[in-house]
Amino acid sequence: MLIGAIIFWLCVYCLFHSYVLYPILLKVVASSKANNQEVYVPNESLPYVSFVMSLYNEETVIEEKLQTLLNADYPREKLNIFIGSDCSSDRTNELVEAFAKDKASFHFFPFTERRGKPSVINDIIHQAQSTCPNPAEHILIISDANVMLEPFTIYELVKHFKNEKIGLVDSNIQNPKSKVLGEEGIAASEKNYISREVYIKNLEGRAWGRTMGPLGGCYAIRATFFEPVPPNFLVDDFYIAMKVFEKGGLAINDLEAICYEAVPNDMKEEFRRKTRISAGNFANLAVFKHLLWPPGSMSFAFLSHKVLRWYGPFFILASYLCLAILGFVYDNQFYFWLFLIETFGLFGIPLLDWVFRKMNFNVVTIRYITYFNAMNLALFNGFFKYLKGVQNGIWQPTKRDA
Repeated sequence: MLIGAIIFWLCVYCLFHSYVLYPILLKVVASSKANNQEVYVPNESLPYVSFVMSLYNEETVIEEKLQTLLNADYPREKLNIFIGSDCSSDRTNELVEAFAKDKASFHFFPFTERRGKPSVINDIIHQAQSTCPNPAEHILIISDANVMLEPFTIYELVKHFKNEKIGLVDSNIQNPKSKVLGEEGIAASEKNYISREVYIKNLEGRAWGRTMGPLGGCYAIRATFFEPVPPNFLVDDFYIAMKVFEKGGLAINDLEAICYEAVPNDMKEEFRRKTRISAGNFANLAVFKHLLWPPGSMSFAFLSHKVLRWYGPFFILASYLCLAILGFVYDNQFYFWLFLIETFGLFGIPLLDWVFRKMNFNVVTIRYITYFNAMNLALFNGFFKYLKGVQNGIWQPTKRDA
C-alpha cells in the first residue's frame, strides 16, 4: 500500500509541478528581471534578414501572408524572402509566382518531390546563407504561411540580436479577433493554451534566457546558430532551439513581436496535430536528453516545462491505476473517493461535455478539461507513433480557413 501511495503522490506532484508550481516559480524569478536590453534602435544599421517559409497547399492564406511581408517596416535592401513549396498540388505555386513576379527580394523554389518541411527548410536556408552579403550579421526568420505579421514584427524580433549572446527570439502569437473559428468548439481552450504558453516562454526568457522552444509560427534565429534538421523530425522548431542552447546561445520571447494565427476549432484535426507534435517531442528528447544534466537553469526549464508534460499521460495512467489498487484492493476510503473523482474527470466530464454540445450549450471549464484530456491522449498516442519510428518529415497540415 505504501508503494502505491508514494507512486500516486509522486505522479500528482509531477503534474502539479509542471502545470502550476513551475509557472509560479518562474514568475517569482522573472519578476525582478527585464527582457534583453541590448537592442538595435530603428535608425541603426540593422542586420540582413532572410525570411524563410516552407509551403504545402497554402492557397487560402499565402497571398495575405506575402502582403504582410511587403508591408514590413524593415529596410527593403536588407530583407529577402525565401519560399519553398513542398510539391504543392493546389494553386499555391501559381499564386506565389504571380505575387513574386518582378520582386527581386522574393526567391521561390517550387520543389517537385514531396519531402516534408524539415528538408525544404534546410534547402532554402542553405540558399539564403549562400547569398547573404554579410554572414556574420545574418538573421533567419522562420514562419508558417498562416501566421500573419504586423509591419513592426520583423524589427521587434531582429532588434535583440545586437546582443551577441542571443541566439533565438520567439514572437507573441495571438488569435485575430476577425478570425475566431468558433468558441463553441475547442477554439477557446486552444486560445487560452497558446496565451499561457507565450506567457511562460516570456518568463523563461526573462529569468534565464531559456525559452523552451518557440511556438513555431514565427521566430528568428542567428544564422550562425542554425543546424540542419534531420529529415524525419516532425518538430523542427524545438530541434533548432535546442541546437542554439548546445552552442551556448540564449533564447527569449518578445511580447512586442506580435503575430496572428487563427486557432483551430476541430477536435479531430487538433488531436492529429498534437499526436504528430508528440511523436516529434519524444524524438527531440532522445537527441537532447543530455541537456537534462547537470542541474541548472537549462535542465530545470527543460524538465519542468517539457519533459514532465510529455510524460503527463503516463503520470495520469499510473495515478489512476494506483488509486484503483489502493481504493479497491486495500479498501482505503480516502483513495477510493479520489478514484471516483479522477474517474469523473477522465470519463464523466468528457461525456457531460458531449451531452452539452448536443444541446448547443458550452461550459468553458468543462470544455477545457475535455480538451486537456484529449491532448494528453494525443501525447500518449504520439509516444507509440514515435516508438514505431518516423520515416520522414512529411505530414498533412492542419486545414486552413480562408
